[in-house]
Amino acid sequence: MALIIFDYDGVLADTLDDLLQFAQKACNQLGVKHLVTKDDLGNLEVMSFTSYGRACEVPEHLVDKFVEICLNLFAEKKSPPAIFTGLGDVIKQLSINHKIAVVTTNSSQNVNAFLTQHGLKSLIHAVYGVDSPGSKAQKISMARNRLLENKQESAFMVGDSLSDVLAAKEANVASIAVTWGHQSLENLLRGNPDYVASFPHQLIEMITRPPLVSVFTDEKKVL
Repeated sequence: MALIIFDYDGVLADTLDDLLQFAQKACNQLGVKHLVTKDDLGNLEVMSFTSYGRACEVPEHLVDKFVEICLNLFAEKKSPPAIFTGLGDVIKQLSINHKIAVVTTNSSQNVNAFLTQHGLKSLIHAVYGVDSPGSKAQKISMARNRLLENKQESAFMVGDSLSDVLAAKEANVASIAVTWGHQSLENLLRGNPDYVASFPHQLIEMITRPPLVSVFTDEKKVL
């Protein structure tokens, strides 16, 4: 049995359009004259709403308000975001033999609404959102300590940002960088992830049969 920890935005949930739209609304409400683009997300060293606000040129004293507005807009959305194609089936298959958690800078409320909408809530053992204390690395460690009785069992962090990869390394778990999210492969490789996945179904192969299906490219396990 392994523990698979998923990031939320850009990994499970296709939130790019919402992130761009909500950040623009927040900037407009706060009087910040900034045109929000995908580059504001793609170039972040740390993927969080706080860092996102700073990238959108929000003054430091208004950054917390920017975060609040964005999270509220997600919560007020009539329907949760779409799940990336194939990920629902991947999670259902992985949950048969493994434990699954979510660690995110979004709110636990928004993540749980998404999981319920897509019929996955009962398969997730824990959600650590922005409302949970600690850094992302600390939350990964908390999930591992809570959910794995045998500390020798494998744990994986599945993320779409450089900061996800670095948090996995800090928490001493394997990192899987996915290319369908908000940051480029070039940026992800700066963190030297253990695996790189281009499609959701590859997660099953990496987690269940890595020695058999991995191809070593520049000392990286890439599928």
